[in-house]
Amino acid sequence: MHLDTALACALYGLLVGQLVPALIARIPEPKSDPEKLDQPEKELYADIARGRGLRWRASIATAVVAGLLGGAVGWSPALSFLLYLAPVGVALAVVDWHTRLLPTKVIAPSYAVVAVLAALSAWAEGDLDALVTAGLGWLVAGGTFFLLWFIYPRGMGYGDVRLAGVLGIALGYLGWAELLVGVYAGFVVGALGGLGLSLLRIVDRKAYPFGPFMLVGAVLGVLLGPYVAAWYA
Repeated sequence: MHLDTALACALYGLLVGQLVPALIARIPEPKSDPEKLDQPEKELYADIARGRGLRWRASIATAVVAGLLGGAVGWSPALSFLLYLAPVGVALAVVDWHTRLLPTKVIAPSYAVVAVLAALSAWAEGDLDALVTAGLGWLVAGGTFFLLWFIYPRGMGYGDVRLAGVLGIALGYLGWAELLVGVYAGFVVGALGGLGLSLLRIVDRKAYPFGPFMLVGAVLGVLLGPYVAAWYA
């Protein structure tokens, strides 16, 4: 555990997390589909951004995520794309929770940012193998979710597929253990969390957001991946 990095990253998260409501408010609203007249009206992103207490809750959540990631990887170049994903991930989790949507307008640019930062990190560390595993992570995570969506599209939104690819790049860069643990943990946490939320009647078991659980699973992959790799070795 890199305590100094964790504290510095937590402070970063506390500050940058203040911008999460602004990021949500700037997301363009999706165009309505006239063929889906029975579709329930979506909560507006601007209304979500104005939610009571969102700023301080997003700030604390980002601080926790950034602190955990910093403590896990230390002062390494990979911290660049992980710290980018911390506030973006919190924003996506909030949006998905309220709307059951993961906006392409946020995820698509994240592909470019994470890919460029991963390439720069590999160059800085002189480790091109990490860049290869990052690409393979995109194929494995994105391909797994695409296959699940293709087989049963009603059970998973395509936004989850897009998000899986971004997370796959980040986790794949860190290593195979982080990637596999992160993807698997997302499914486990999602299954348990969805069951718990449905039993508490907080959400419909057939329509709960999966994005937040994917993001939690990715964080667990970063935290637990090295220990799983050491155990396996």
